[in-house]
Amino acid sequence: MYYQVISQCTQSLKNLEACLDKAEQHAAAKKFDVGVLMTSRLAPDMQHFTYQIQSACDYVKAAAAWLSGQTPPKHDDNEQTIDELRARIRKTVAFAESVKEAHYAGASERKVKLSWAPGKVIGGEDYLLQMAIPNIFFHIAMAYAILRHNGVNVGKMDFLGPINLVDA
Repeated sequence: MYYQVISQCTQSLKNLEACLDKAEQHAAAKKFDVGVLMTSRLAPDMQHFTYQIQSACDYVKAAAAWLSGQTPPKHDDNEQTIDELRARIRKTVAFAESVKEAHYAGASERKVKLSWAPGKVIGGEDYLLQMAIPNIFFHIAMAYAILRHNGVNVGKMDFLGPINLVDA
């Protein structure tokens, strides 16, 4: 189960990376600097586009690491360009995909420490279902929504990505 969840989350990051291509195409067609999108947000009290991608990546790498008994790799939050965001996504996906299914043995029983809850832990399954998955998809959805709000031609299928349909 954990391996499949992480696989889906990495696919969602790859889908988001494809949306970055559309963002560049949109900026070129409308003749504006794509960098404008980096600090875009949906509301004044909301985090910006770059933060949304950084956070989605952080939750994916943390889930892959904590649930497999590892420490997540550290990524500096210094991305300022679309290419740097692509690199962040690719580093995250590469790490998550390097964790093999066997490493998730016992994941539901693992205890995960949360930086904002000192002296407390959360079980692996609760961490996955209550923290990791909701946060990953929240931040990916917000990044998608920021692009859409700014006129980038992304739709639901861009968010979903490839679907393995078979003949009935």
